[in-house]
Amino acid sequence: MVNTPRSARHGALLVGTVAVLGLLTACGNGKDVHTSPPITASGTAAPATGTTKTPGTTPSAPSAAPSGAVSPSAQKRTTPSAGGGGTTAAVTSARCHTSELRASVGRNDPGAGQENFPVVLTNKSGRTCTVRGYPGAAFVSASGTQLGADPKREPGSPATITLRPGQSAWAGLTFSNPGVSGARTATPAALLVTPPDERDSLKVAWTGGAVPVSGNSSSVFLSVFSPGTAP
Repeated sequence: MVNTPRSARHGALLVGTVAVLGLLTACGNGKDVHTSPPITASGTAAPATGTTKTPGTTPSAPSAAPSGAVSPSAQKRTTPSAGGGGTTAAVTSARCHTSELRASVGRNDPGAGQENFPVVLTNKSGRTCTVRGYPGAAFVSASGTQLGADPKREPGSPATITLRPGQSAWAGLTFSNPGVSGARTATPAALLVTPPDERDSLKVAWTGGAVPVSGNSSSVFLSVFSPGTAP
């Protein structure tokens, strides 16, 4: 047996131990040998102000109003007031009441054995109102007694007539000439005229002479209202 000096054996043992440790280290880190260095992504950190936002995004400024848009407050300021310049809403007219009207009877326009009188209603109020349909009418004596039957209605198509202050509408009052028909007659003192849908009447002095009150062809007829004062 060859005797190796103790110092030499100690040196060899130390070298071998270092070699084994190096090998174990290399084996334990093998999967990291081929890994690329970590990548740092910019913009992913939360802001230091404490406001939370989605990573990678930038808060946008408040959107501006579309071009030409008007805010509600501005619209309120620019809307024309009633009675001023610009377009105004149409005003709905209520019907004319008896107290707002004046009644009259126009000139007779006879023809073919018929007597034809226009019964006229004129708006004497300060507002615009309407009439529609047929008037009511009755001949009366000086004492107020009705003479004859209520007038009948001629066929017609009622229309709403708008009457501004001072404007008029007329309806035809027609009956057969008593001298032709042979009907019994009476001479009224007045004609009572009731506006459409009203209960109160207007009294008009009657100057048209005798009217039929009974017998054959004694009926009196009324037509629907038309604009104006005469046919």
